[in-house]
Amino acid sequence: MIAELRESFPTAIVCRVFEVKRSSFYEWLQRRTKPRIRREELKLKVVELHSESREAMGSRMISKGLQSQNIAVGRDLVRTLMKEANIVSKQRQPHPFRSKGVEAFVAPNRLKRNFKPAAVDQVWCGDVTSLMVGKRWVHLAIVIDLFARRVIGWAFSLVNDAHLVSKALRMAAEVRTCPPGLMFHSDQGCQYTSRKFQEELKRRDILQSMSHRGQCWDNAPTERFFGTLKSEWVPRSGYSKIEEAKTDMVRFFMYYNRTRLHSYNNYLSPIAMEQKAA
Repeated sequence: MIAELRESFPTAIVCRVFEVKRSSFYEWLQRRTKPRIRREELKLKVVELHSESREAMGSRMISKGLQSQNIAVGRDLVRTLMKEANIVSKQRQPHPFRSKGVEAFVAPNRLKRNFKPAAVDQVWCGDVTSLMVGKRWVHLAIVIDLFARRVIGWAFSLVNDAHLVSKALRMAAEVRTCPPGLMFHSDQGCQYTSRKFQEELKRRDILQSMSHRGQCWDNAPTERFFGTLKSEWVPRSGYSKIEEAKTDMVRFFMYYNRTRLHSYNNYLSPIAMEQKAA
């Protein structure tokens, strides 16, 4: 009542009428407004994280992100703040078209869905996806280190062939080491069964492993990565130019490796997870 009346009358008069000390009223008012201020600050942080992820983060990831900043907040409150701010997480899109080719050599499935290596540079996984650029497809090959799900190699091309996946592998080999026993796992795409790619692996003494035909879950980490890329980052309208797509993909790899929290890593980014394990 006092708070409402003070909008029309001086605070001193209102307090005197209700026989309340002004000091007591101001203490009460400060306690009352603090939660509101904190709530608005939290909402801004929620909106910032959501925007930084290109509207991909949901309440679970945002709450984990705030907690990593030593901000005590639960998922329910984040969900409420997202509703108040009228923001939602993007929904995952269907898996894109994949090309097929003639196989040359098929390696056995040595990985056998053991997606939890004990250290870095024990298992790398590779895969290829297609992005719409203008009115044509551009192909993206990636290499992921399974230990922390870090992207360590990538390449772009208008042609989905052995040269594309070999280029991504060479990048990974340049930025990392190829210790004895390193395994490279992929599907049975013609790029990976080609003689050229076999030679790239043999040159570095990398053991090859391949998924069973038609079993996408044999290479689940890369499938999930591309799902994240398509649902969280790539514009629904695609890209107009190849250079635009390349620049945006590199920006995503940097964000994914350095900033994006990963549930597999106990909500650490891939780089943070590797640093923690070092």
